[in-house]
Amino acid sequence: MNITRTESGKYKIREMKHGRTYSKTVDHRPTQREAREIMDEMQNQEPILQKKVTVAEAWEAFRSAKGKVLSPSTLKGYRTCFNALPEWFRTIPITEIRRQQLQKLINDYSEDHSPKSCRNLCGFVSALLSFFEVKTPSVKLPQAQQAPVYIPSREDVTKLLKAVSGTKYEVPIRLGAYGLRRSEIMALTLDDLSADNVLTINKALVESEHGSVLKGTKTTKSARTIVLTPQLGDLIRQQGFIYDGSASRLTMALTAFEDIAGIPHFPLHKLRHFFASYLHDLGFSEAQIKEAGGWSDASHVMKQIYTHAMQMEQAKVDIAQRIGEL
Repeated sequence: MNITRTESGKYKIREMKHGRTYSKTVDHRPTQREAREIMDEMQNQEPILQKKVTVAEAWEAFRSAKGKVLSPSTLKGYRTCFNALPEWFRTIPITEIRRQQLQKLINDYSEDHSPKSCRNLCGFVSALLSFFEVKTPSVKLPQAQQAPVYIPSREDVTKLLKAVSGTKYEVPIRLGAYGLRRSEIMALTLDDLSADNVLTINKALVESEHGSVLKGTKTTKSARTIVLTPQLGDLIRQQGFIYDGSASRLTMALTAFEDIAGIPHFPLHKLRHFFASYLHDLGFSEAQIKEAGGWSDASHVMKQIYTHAMQMEQAKVDIAQRIGEL
């Protein structure tokens, strides 16, 4: 049995047995015992398929086998997808799922769900089938709706920070402007802040099927340190905590402060978008921005969204100037 690290920071377990190669990719480096359990579970699937396992039974087997290697948020998302499956689909043996049945499932679901939700549902079914080494039928998915890229402006962020000044939400929202994800902010404690204002980010608080769970950062590249201003470091020490509320309360408070500031509504994660695009506009290199924000080397976000958006906005200004010169 061989365990190797992939370029994305995940780990691939591979084993040759009876002339056949079995492999699985997991989010963290497994122990030899965990890897053995995963391989044993995979290699024992073929006898199960002979029993005509239904979709509902396949989900329970999948969840039992992969519950320790998948992230809590991924499992929660899969649970949501399973709950969305109608009873007629849950009772189908997974080896008998045909294109017509999967297409009907997607068509019915698309009537009151977004294209993204439909893709997630199809992805969940595909994950179940793949776990039992059953090929997923090809279906037509709703066309994805490409929403315009919105990034808060420097003026908007300045107004927002002024509005939250002096409140219990000032620190978490300012940390959002430092590029931190909400899950990373929720996991921070005073122990993560050093005397010289270096903040260590090495964990995240995420929602699972059974409530909030403390786990590692989203990727190995997400674990990082950032330097805070002395003023922000002192503010954290004076109040004695970084944030002591719930994630939902922070989201509601952000909306209220946006109203006070008179700026458009946007979620906390958009401050991470602002962080990347603003640093790019200031002339920081892509490598420096990735390091500061904890993006992986394989991430396409910087190139396809943040950087592209700033370049396009500047291009529009340049175009206007050139046409004006005519």
